[in-house]
Amino acid sequence: MCGRFNVSDDPFVQGLMEALGMPLKLKPRRNVAPGSQAEFVLDAGDGRQLVEGMWSLLIEPRPDGTGYRPNPKFKTFNARSDRLTSSPLWKRVYPKQRCIVPMSAFHEWRNGQVYNIHPQGEAIAMAGLWQSYRNGDDEVLAFTTITLPPHPRFSHIHDKSIPLMLRPEDFDAWLDPDFHQVDAFQGLMRTHIPVPLVCQPVRSPTNLEPVGEAEVLEAD
Repeated sequence: MCGRFNVSDDPFVQGLMEALGMPLKLKPRRNVAPGSQAEFVLDAGDGRQLVEGMWSLLIEPRPDGTGYRPNPKFKTFNARSDRLTSSPLWKRVYPKQRCIVPMSAFHEWRNGQVYNIHPQGEAIAMAGLWQSYRNGDDEVLAFTTITLPPHPRFSHIHDKSIPLMLRPEDFDAWLDPDFHQVDAFQGLMRTHIPVPLVCQPVRSPTNLEPVGEAEVLEAD
């Protein structure tokens, strides 16, 4: 499960945006949680766009009429890779509504200690799916991030899953709304660590001050 992440205004994030063909600055954010707003990159058929949406794919209007909230019956901020072609929700959007969520790091907790986890010397291009909702004349966007089965060398940090982190060579096909042959992504759906991954214990998700020695997990 990926349940928190952060975005910094740094050269790594800027380099990722340039690789995505989107030389725009992201809003710095810390401790982004499910139900929060965040920016992501999509192509709805008229070129790549940097947009903002809610982190949870299935959302609904708030009962008091003040905006939207995640659907309280279902947790849809993560999508398991092994259910993308079988779940009624995921299989509807997976073939044509894929996105990339740029981030500096994601967080996991182990025995009460939070870890700030990021590739060594670069930002994260997190694979996701997106959805659009209409509220009168307004369009509301939402997204989810994709998780892979647990990785044996990451399970001591988190034993349930590891996020799907894309490489630059994956960007074009992943973001192409006309590329519907999702079987081509089967290789991405095996659990893997694509680049060396730094697992840094920090004080909190909002205070990223290191409090111990970082562990580096080598790429597969």
